[in-house]
Amino acid sequence: MRFLSRTLATVAASALAAAAATMLPDSAMAGTGMPSPWQLNLQGAATEVAHYIHWFHDWLNVIIFVITIFVLGLLLYVAWRFNEKANPVPSKTTHNALLEVAWTVIPVLILVVIAIPSFRLLKLQLEIPQADITMKVTGKQWYWSYEYAQDGGAFGFDSLMLDEKQRAEAIATKKIAAEEAPRLLAVDNEAVVPVGKVVRVQVTGADVIHKFTVPSFGIKIDAIPGRLNETWFKADREGIYYGQCSFICGQNHAYMPIAFRVVSPERYAAWLAESKQKFANAGDAAGKVAAATK
Repeated sequence: MRFLSRTLATVAASALAAAAATMLPDSAMAGTGMPSPWQLNLQGAATEVAHYIHWFHDWLNVIIFVITIFVLGLLLYVAWRFNEKANPVPSKTTHNALLEVAWTVIPVLILVVIAIPSFRLLKLQLEIPQADITMKVTGKQWYWSYEYAQDGGAFGFDSLMLDEKQRAEAIATKKIAAEEAPRLLAVDNEAVVPVGKVVRVQVTGADVIHKFTVPSFGIKIDAIPGRLNETWFKADREGIYYGQCSFICGQNHAYMPIAFRVVSPERYAAWLAESKQKFANAGDAAGKVAAATK
């Protein structure tokens, strides 16, 4: 049953994608890791959870399409078969046991067909596998803070959106490629994770409720003050992946992007060693300034 449903959904999604591709330019199709101008469909999936979400989305669209066509056909048939001209003497029937059973049982079966993969998706999202990396993310007004609890010394840093001047400077100095620095999404400090590793993300809020969302990873979870929520992902390809706070949290809600850079294990190890020194020094400096002002 699962194989058949996946096959039907895949065929239908492929047909729709092929039809869209023939009528629309490539720029209209959604990219992976970041939005595209005038995009259609979801951002490309880069994790197992995101792939399942995409399949479930396509499967639901198939069900919705079939139901819509059936109801439309039924309405047209009723309008043609039972209009006043074609049926001048209306039926006096008030009950039809077979019809009443059918319109009760069939919707229940449809809901079961939807519920089974839905529960599987929830299980996949909520059961966190053994993590290779654990990080804590704190939503603040209006930026994100990341903490890495790694062997050999923990460190953390803030990640703020680059304004237009900072973004232009970063591109000019080749700190980041232009195609990887979309407006209102590029940040000063990206969270870096290795490809193919399970990353457990513990999310909380420092002031108000935020929502930590990365579409290509298939993660979306509340950041609530005083509460620690957990989610996970395992990126299957390298690249830059952006998200945003998706809960209206205040004046600058639209300007607190999320940026994950997925790299090879070797590059991650090098970044980890560099960041421990870089952000530890930044913390020491901030502590000395705070002490001096007391």
